[in-house]
Amino acid sequence: MTRRENILLIATLDTVPLADKVAAELRVVCTPMIRKQFADGEIYHAFPCDVSGRDIVIVGSTHTDEAIQELIDLIAGARYWNARSVNVVIPYLGYSTMERSKPESGEIPKGVTRTRQIFRTRPNYVAFVDLHSEAVLHAHSGEVRTRHLWTETLAAEKIRNMDLKDYVLVSPDYGFSKRVALLAGILKCPHTAANKDRYDVDQTIVSQLSSAVKGKTAIICDDMIRTGGSMLQTADRCYEAGAVDVMVMATHLVLSGDSRERFKEKGIHRIIGADTFPGTHKDDLLEVYSVAPIIASELVHYLRIV
Repeated sequence: MTRRENILLIATLDTVPLADKVAAELRVVCTPMIRKQFADGEIYHAFPCDVSGRDIVIVGSTHTDEAIQELIDLIAGARYWNARSVNVVIPYLGYSTMERSKPESGEIPKGVTRTRQIFRTRPNYVAFVDLHSEAVLHAHSGEVRTRHLWTETLAAEKIRNMDLKDYVLVSPDYGFSKRVALLAGILKCPHTAANKDRYDVDQTIVSQLSSAVKGKTAIICDDMIRTGGSMLQTADRCYEAGAVDVMVMATHLVLSGDSRERFKEKGIHRIIGADTFPGTHKDDLLEVYSVAPIIASELVHYLRIV
């Protein structure tokens, strides 16, 4: 059992807004770290209280190299100051699409190597939200408890609350179709998949789609939107197959470069997603739900918080 008053919940700098929501769900406080930056660019961190014997919960998305390093520093620091346990939640795992390398390519599979660096700081427990690949869960030697949290129930609730009529879920490729089928099962709606091939970094071709979308609103689903290239191609295929409207949904809304403008130009005016990627919030384009409830529920279950 873990006493609620023994929990110290902290966060990497960019993930504080989500950590505040998790803290509210857990009925604890998200405690701010002491941070300073020296003139030469080095970053100073200090815990604001004694962490010895405390159960530390760290919420941190690793969306930048700086965020990855900060998370590593916080875990290592908690270990250094003799925390009772160090428990980590990574809402968005950077480099997660680089979980493997092509034979003889010389590519570095950073999804695995970066996650391994996190594991080597010896946290007791690490939970990830909607991973691109579960390969990273096994990038340790068995000494770290890992957990993969899925957001289908939250996504389904968001779609239901939008009061949409006559819609079909669409996977942009067959690899993601099982996840889409699971969501469709929760929503009791039809689903289909497009045929996608990747030929270069951030370059894909979506070639065909079934007529299941004819006369319906197509909701294209994926784990993340970075440039939006494959989703925009899938949107074209949906319209060609007879869809009357197209929306998109992804857990992690990276939306790099001019992707927002490209979606709007394609006539897509609603993107559904979670608050896992720092800086994501509801606006005229985004319909955002929070993953704080599933994170808090998992922590209560794992730590047996009383």
